[in-house]
Amino acid sequence: MKYIVLLGDGMADYPLPELGEKTPLMVAKTPFMDFLAQKGVLGRVQTVPKGLTPGSDVANLSVMGYDPAVFYPGRAPLEAASMKIPLGANDVAFRCNLVTLTDKNGQLFMEDYSAGHIANKDAHAIIKILNDALSDEQFSFYPGVSYRHLMIWKSGNSGLKTTPPHDITGKEIGPYLPQGNGSEILKDLMAKSKKILLNASVNERRKQKGDKEVSSIWLWGQGKSITIPSFKKKYDCSGAVISAVDLIKGIGLSAGLEPIDVPGATGFLDTNYYGKAEYAINALHEKDFVFVHVEAPDEAAHNGNIRDKIKAIEDFDEKVVGTVLTKIKQFSSYRVLVLPDHATPIQLKTHASDPVPFVIYPSPEDVVQQKLSPSFDEESAANTGLFFPQGHKLMDYFILGMRE
Repeated sequence: MKYIVLLGDGMADYPLPELGEKTPLMVAKTPFMDFLAQKGVLGRVQTVPKGLTPGSDVANLSVMGYDPAVFYPGRAPLEAASMKIPLGANDVAFRCNLVTLTDKNGQLFMEDYSAGHIANKDAHAIIKILNDALSDEQFSFYPGVSYRHLMIWKSGNSGLKTTPPHDITGKEIGPYLPQGNGSEILKDLMAKSKKILLNASVNERRKQKGDKEVSSIWLWGQGKSITIPSFKKKYDCSGAVISAVDLIKGIGLSAGLEPIDVPGATGFLDTNYYGKAEYAINALHEKDFVFVHVEAPDEAAHNGNIRDKIKAIEDFDEKVVGTVLTKIKQFSSYRVLVLPDHATPIQLKTHASDPVPFVIYPSPEDVVQQKLSPSFDEESAANTGLFFPQGHKLMDYFILGMRE
């Protein structure tokens, strides 16, 4: 049996007045996901346990079969695992975004959590500048992808309250700066970064090109090193993970899944959709399980762009789901699971904890007969009545054919 998960990050949404009180999933042309809904098992899953923040870290741990209430370490340690950054027992990893701030009457506002989705070349140059100026025996900075980087605090404090920058787009940053024991140290680092970057040559070049300047670092998502059971031991499956995002690679690596890099995979709207699907099918010749993650719908929703979100969903359907459905027939037995990790409502521009739709195709032999649906969307999934209140059990159901 071959298993493949196709995850469109943040695809789920709320009904929008601009779309006639329909969601982007309901409006988007998704013939391949609709086919799965008509032929497979459609339902909903609660990927974010009560009391945990609805982030891609929590939700994807859940989708991969790990209870976040037990195993979630914080976002940054998962990314550190992907970047192969060793963490000592008392070291704390922080996500380090490169952000653009705007001054309005002496108050700083979060203009862009991604500094205009800064390219790797400029981002890595900025991280080097910050490392040269700010690193010491306590602190060090590591370059990641685009705006996503890491800061390691040796023997630091992980018990602070921090806020994801994509949660506060357009808001004054003061109330959302780090709070708690050690917060002054982090706020000092962020303040120093603003002074260092003010006249940085990279920013001068970006300004001349009309690109957004990097105003500051933003530290959040902290945690200590992670240990989770291997996917192989849990499900007796060899596996791989495909994503442009270090967070997802880190979860996969922590679970013993092999990361597969796809040329042109960007974590944005211009990602190599076809490449991800092709590489996934090729991997199934050697692996039992492949997890394919596409970030684009989530990024569009964070930007509040309805048109881009619909386009990202349609590209995911045509180029990823469609390609996989066409090519997976070369295997004698297989199951396909398609779902978002969480909702990213356009109205909120951030993640929400609502249940999300999922579909499994073909149906596991031991499941009860489900009412077939005309389309893959939030409403159709709710109407089936199939619901997993514990998100991590969906993977058991998918692979082991568990009855719920």
